[in-house]
Amino acid sequence: MPEKHIHLAAFMNAGPMATVGWRHAAARDDFLDAAYYTDTARLLEEALFDLIFVPDSLAVPRSLGGRFDPAVRYGAGSPRLDPIPAISLMAGATRHIGLAATTSTGYNEPYNVARSYATLDHLTGGRAGWNVVTSFQDAEAQNFGFEALPPREQRYARAEEFLEATARLWDSWSDAAVVHDKVSGQYGRPDEVRAVDFQGEYVKVQGPLGVPRPPQGYPVIVQAGASPSGRDFAARWADVIFCSHESIESAIEFYSDVKALAAKYGRDPDHLKILPAAAVVVGDSKEDAQARHHAFEDLVEPEAGLSRLAYHINVDLTKFDLDGPLPEMEVAGVMGHYREVLEYARTRNLTIRELGQWYGARTEGYLVGSASDIADGMEEWIDRGAADGFMVVATHVPAAFADFASQVVPELQRRGRFRTEYTGKTLRDHLGLPRPEREEWKNRAASTLRKATQP
Repeated sequence: MPEKHIHLAAFMNAGPMATVGWRHAAARDDFLDAAYYTDTARLLEEALFDLIFVPDSLAVPRSLGGRFDPAVRYGAGSPRLDPIPAISLMAGATRHIGLAATTSTGYNEPYNVARSYATLDHLTGGRAGWNVVTSFQDAEAQNFGFEALPPREQRYARAEEFLEATARLWDSWSDAAVVHDKVSGQYGRPDEVRAVDFQGEYVKVQGPLGVPRPPQGYPVIVQAGASPSGRDFAARWADVIFCSHESIESAIEFYSDVKALAAKYGRDPDHLKILPAAAVVVGDSKEDAQARHHAFEDLVEPEAGLSRLAYHINVDLTKFDLDGPLPEMEVAGVMGHYREVLEYARTRNLTIRELGQWYGARTEGYLVGSASDIADGMEEWIDRGAADGFMVVATHVPAAFADFASQVVPELQRRGRFRTEYTGKTLRDHLGLPRPEREEWKNRAASTLRKATQP
């Protein structure tokens, strides 16, 4: 049986690497300059990465003590540029690598999102991806006229309708709709274009979309839900799941659970790619890499780490005893981050203050060592059923990506685990994913699946 190839995505902020990455001596400071993005995109394409993934947030965090001071002072989650122009710049500088940006279903409407990503998919020749988020901060809600973040179930209910409406819009033109016959004067076939007329509890759209069907059918859908609602949603809609784990055991459980859910909904589990975060610190030896990692950790201010943690879980940590343990609680923010942090803190008996010191330099899924050590670790996760590939998180940009590209990629190629050239044209090709047929949404929407299973 041939060994499984590894998929690689690059996690890159449209802005500085949060909290401490921007302080690294080798980090570039020109994140407000187009060259920061185009240079990094070219580097990653030369390394044959599947895609570049750009996260987003729609607020300057206020989670620690209700103040935005720590976020601004330490760069903990801010500033964040609009990711769509950033990936558009990177698209113009590259020819093969996929480009995925984050857009919230909480503070947009299906028509503008469907139009934006369909346009990107056309202009990139089928390389666009959409990271679907429901948002996780009260500060984001307050920037759009709400008092607080809606409950998790309500956010996912809106996201469910949003995805169905968006997919219907992408499908409103058939692949045969455009004729473009200059002699006859016919541009399109009206009988191959249809209205959407979707009305749900949270979103409503008439359609059709003003953009022909995307080259990929649907741009690649990325999702990161770790809660029960998030897992169910991702198992139906996602092509790629971005997750993070503090142990291989928790990663194996997540992988097995979500793949089984995908099969339950009639999907081929291999058409859902799971990419855990991997912050790679590579050195000439394990000792050299550990020394680099410790130097990075020494840059952390504890308040910066607490600000970042409070932002991710949407809980004001100042209401607890900072010299006591992190309590068990229901968080409104990123449930996956909270469960990982709680697991890590309990294993090591850390206080909240000590967690801040650690979390400030934490980049999920640390792999520290020589190129051979890193490749060994990645192979173990793949072979034990914990991952289909990795979301490589740079401690500092672009130098950490350059280290990975020059040292780890050749080692993976030598082992036959990573491509030596791009063989497909689209992001779906890179990931080994099929192109959705028109009306594929019927196989993913919860409302349709419920009707199909009713007696």
